[in-house]
Amino acid sequence: MAGFHPHMPATRYSVVAKTLGASMWFWVMYKAKEEGPVVLGLRHPWDGHGHGHGHGHAAPTGEHH
Repeated sequence: MAGFHPHMPATRYSVVAKTLGASMWFWVMYKAKEEGPVVLGLRHPWDGHGHGHGHGHAAPTGEHH
């Protein structure tokens, strides 16, 4: 019978494809967790993300951070 009959890919290509695909979805889900409310309009980007600046103290007078 005539037609297109593709060969199965080598195992290493299947493993690499699955690894890259999983990495992509982990990244997408991480970014959705971090930035999802902003993208959906539930939070403004300038509202912060729930924690401080990390300084632990106020800036001394005369210095601007």
